[in-house]
Amino acid sequence: MPENQSGRGGQDRRPPSGGGGRPSGGAGGRGGSSGPRRDGPSSSRGEGSSRGGSGGRPSGDRGDRGDRGGHAPRGGSASRGDRRDTGAFDTGERGGPRLAPKKPKLPEPRIADGVTGKELDRSVHQQLRTLSKENAEGVAQHLVMAAALLEVDDLESAEAHAETAVRRAGRVPAAREALGLVAYRKGEWARALSEFRTARRLSGSSHMLALMVDCERGLGRPERALELAMSPEAKTLATEDRVELAIVISGIRRDLGQLEAAQLALEIPQLKAARKPWTARLSYAYAETLLAVGRDDDAREWFARAADADDELETDAAERLAELDGVILTDLLEGEEDDDADDSASPRGEAPGGEAR
Repeated sequence: MPENQSGRGGQDRRPPSGGGGRPSGGAGGRGGSSGPRRDGPSSSRGEGSSRGGSGGRPSGDRGDRGDRGGHAPRGGSASRGDRRDTGAFDTGERGGPRLAPKKPKLPEPRIADGVTGKELDRSVHQQLRTLSKENAEGVAQHLVMAAALLEVDDLESAEAHAETAVRRAGRVPAAREALGLVAYRKGEWARALSEFRTARRLSGSSHMLALMVDCERGLGRPERALELAMSPEAKTLATEDRVELAIVISGIRRDLGQLEAAQLALEIPQLKAARKPWTARLSYAYAETLLAVGRDDDAREWFARAADADDELETDAAERLAELDGVILTDLLEGEEDDDADDSASPRGEAPGGEAR
């Protein structure tokens, strides 16, 4: 969410609770390269690495033969010392990578008590079947931890677990998706986009398309974002994902000053459907758009609908509604945190006023 990233309603997209923040059905979530990354290995070979090339052997100029005192006798053989030196060189080049010490194992973040990994959706467990039993259990636990920590906005800890899952299972789509969700929530659009692309390539699923479009938006590439949003994959999305995509498209249109187009993007059948998981966010986004085009009364009606449907408090619809009604909200707890900080800063053994306890 590029400019107005509040994570609560509006045109700023936040993954829907119950799917967006959980790896392939697990906790909430916009992150590598600053542009499109090439999927798959490079098709060009590096210098000296082509078959039959000079890789692994010194690439000296043929003119160096004169320094060796002329040609070796035809049919002869090099001296024992020469053979020993040559053999040592070849062993170093060919065997070097195999003999190099392994990278030290990085410490892994702690798994909370009671987390087994079985909390994940069945579809994620299917992906983990490509791993050994022990590794699959460990990766599952880290994915559960990443999802749970995203739910409470502990992004740094969630990132540690997601990175661990990727190190242990880099070709499991759910692991790449989890790391992408963390990067998305941190506002690391390029990194998130890279991880989402990798997850899509590995799984063949485009269910993260709305997030990918929002990443392009966050990177300041609205045209590319709209092109991706109109791709054939968008037609294959589930209803909830199509709603989220419509919210993102509307936000992009608003960014471009295309207010009527932003309104039309949200006038989809799901807008007036019975209450669904996406009702609060869709109603809120539509209210914001109506407000932008000057239809304040209609906007108030849709903010009211959003507030009524927002059981999970995903938006600040109630506050927006109060603002339109001219109600001033006062934070009764304002200033108490500062008082607590002053108390904790008092010297040990003394009361805040300086008297001995």
